[in-house]
Amino acid sequence: MSTPHTTPLGAGPAAADPDRIDPAVWRIGVTLVVGALAVVFDTTVVSVALDDLAKAFHAPLATVQWGSTGYLLAVFVTIPLAVWAQARFGGRRLWIAALGGFLLGSVLSALAWNAPSLIAFRVVQGLAGGIMMPLTATLLMQAAKGRQPGRVMAIITVPTALGPILGPVLGGLILHLADWRWMFLVNIPFCAVGGWLALRNLPDDRPEPGGPRVRLDVAGLLLLCPGVTALLYGLSRVEGSAGVTGATVLLPLLGGLALVGGFTVRSLARHGGALIDLRLFRHRAVASSGTLLFLGGIALYGPMMLLPLYFQQVRGEDALGAGLLLIPQGVGALLARGLAGRYLDRVGPRRVAVVAFVLVAVATVPFAFVTADSGGVLLMAALFVRGTALGAAMMAPMGAAYVGLRHREIPDAGVITRVAQQIGGSVGIAVLAVVLQHASLGAHGPSALADAFDTAFWWSVALTALAVPLCLLLPGRPERPAAARRAGTDAAADHPRPTV
Repeated sequence: MSTPHTTPLGAGPAAADPDRIDPAVWRIGVTLVVGALAVVFDTTVVSVALDDLAKAFHAPLATVQWGSTGYLLAVFVTIPLAVWAQARFGGRRLWIAALGGFLLGSVLSALAWNAPSLIAFRVVQGLAGGIMMPLTATLLMQAAKGRQPGRVMAIITVPTALGPILGPVLGGLILHLADWRWMFLVNIPFCAVGGWLALRNLPDDRPEPGGPRVRLDVAGLLLLCPGVTALLYGLSRVEGSAGVTGATVLLPLLGGLALVGGFTVRSLARHGGALIDLRLFRHRAVASSGTLLFLGGIALYGPMMLLPLYFQQVRGEDALGAGLLLIPQGVGALLARGLAGRYLDRVGPRRVAVVAFVLVAVATVPFAFVTADSGGVLLMAALFVRGTALGAAMMAPMGAAYVGLRHREIPDAGVITRVAQQIGGSVGIAVLAVVLQHASLGAHGPSALADAFDTAFWWSVALTALAVPLCLLLPGRPERPAAARRAGTDAAADHPRPTV
């Protein structure tokens, strides 16, 4: 089938002006963000509704919690499949199919009649969401061909940063104004508009008919997916069991580590065709970015578990009130998008990451001194600074991970960064939940509970501070590319070379 000649992405006016992003890249970015917002918001909106769902289904809270746990585990079943599926079917078709699957899961979740049906339909959502999240970064970075990675990451990370922060606010508002089913029905416009935009704006990148078919690494799939799932399951059980030594925690953790270790050895020994190319860790940018995103996940998701609990248990706020108090953090994260993106391209991810992680740690310190009567203005100001710094802290390693990679290596890097961040988030929640649980033993009254939260927030500060020296391993300021490049040059030649 013949196709009309089109100017390659990045080969238009933006190619001659390195400070400008091609309008086609902007269109693709908006298209992907609209669809991704449904996934990211859905993940966090439900977190504030567990009590309402338990009452609606007359089920124990521990049972309803499996709606969130099952979703998370399903996400990690399909994340590693994103690289193979994109090569096999094309990014555009895969994105639209995954968006349709998430829409189906959302509608079914809204129609759930009991807790088991909700859990099953949430799994459907998770299977689709696991494909969409790494594909978001991959499609946009491939379209941009490595130009202006900071500004490109500013587009990609909008839903990632805002979801955990504004999601609880949206969930609280929905529960305050309407029935719990609207938490899932609100996904419909995102999915519908996102699908329409994808049909219009995403390039048709399906494989050539009769070309070589990409084979699925079945053995790697059987090692990695159950391994990561077992790790996440074990971490999710930490808070509700007898610490990390309980059988329901220790056995999944050990089993998951063994499976992931087996996958790692097998992948490194293969010269091609692995489910995820772990040899990319030979690139210092990928290795340092993955480590920082793991720690960044701890810094983001761990305190996001602590903050609503502090506002509710110590200060007596309801779910909506706790969500509204987190708005300054969301505003800060939103403002960080454009500012951090510009500085990433000017001074490089190394300097931005150092400053950002230091500010995240410093802005968390006021919460390590909280009491039942702590001043609201100081805490809101700290949340604003923390949100701004978190936005930059997550963008810097995400953008750095793709520096110097070939076009075909970008999907694997996207999966690596996504898995690192999400596992870091699970570890952060598990560790701080255990710390808070032990610190609050025997605590009665708001003052005693505030002391327990102080201890947990100090742990958060320490875990965030661990990332600061590792930021020095990120690439430095990129060399400015030539003012004009020939249209259609190889994507690898377009990547800025980092200074080290």
